[in-house]
Amino acid sequence: MPGLAGAFYDGWVVTVRNLRRMTRIPEMVVFATIQPIMFVLLFAFVFGGAIPVGGGGTHAYREYLLPGIFTQTLAFTTGTTAVGLADDLHKGLVDRFRSLPMARSAVLLGRTVADWIQNLFVLLIMALCGVAVGWRIHGGFWKAVAAFLLVMLFAYAMSWIGAVIGLSVSTPETANTAGFIWLFPVTFVSNAFVPTSSLPGWLQPIAEWNPISSTVLGLRELFGNPTGYASGKIPDVLPMQYPGWVSLCWSVLILLLFVPLAVRKYRSVST
Repeated sequence: MPGLAGAFYDGWVVTVRNLRRMTRIPEMVVFATIQPIMFVLLFAFVFGGAIPVGGGGTHAYREYLLPGIFTQTLAFTTGTTAVGLADDLHKGLVDRFRSLPMARSAVLLGRTVADWIQNLFVLLIMALCGVAVGWRIHGGFWKAVAAFLLVMLFAYAMSWIGAVIGLSVSTPETANTAGFIWLFPVTFVSNAFVPTSSLPGWLQPIAEWNPISSTVLGLRELFGNPTGYASGKIPDVLPMQYPGWVSLCWSVLILLLFVPLAVRKYRSVST
């Protein structure tokens, strides 16, 4: 199939290949299921009684927590994509793809879309665990749909950062380190687990402009969960005043920057 339609078709074929590979390696599915359950339960029961949010006690913190857990876990897609691409390069699979009559973009598209589909499953598991520990949606059906779409778009954008990392290192082990190590300060210097107002003054602007923070706050507002701020006390900065729109802009900006960069990097390692 020539043209753009052919490129999308080739990308879907590679996507199906990656999804089949996941199902044929049971430990990948098991750990993809256990990790989100572990995050939800550990954070809910370890921090739930220690960090009051809006005077609501443990239950309020769990509702405050879940959007942060959603965003953090799906942001870790970066590392998954990085390791997957690095492994394909290391094993020579990319060279085999190059010998086939297929669009070169199919390898990157297939990897990122397969990881995105896996993230849908991970998000479902986390949401069910959240309901089990007391998280609820109070914002209505359509706002909830918008929230899930917002976080899945952010996850897809982050996977393209992982694609660049995976194409820039020599081994899957290096990709594993490079893909995850920078995510920890990014996710923890945010409002994912505590309100930004509790951070040191010099760190608050960094946290407020963090893409994680705007995504998390956008989810909390759309789900109708506690924001961690008293009424009228939301910081007077753009990402905190319009978090959903700012998160959308961050996702689009990441895609505009890293999709061409990943394609260029792929061409350079494939020649």
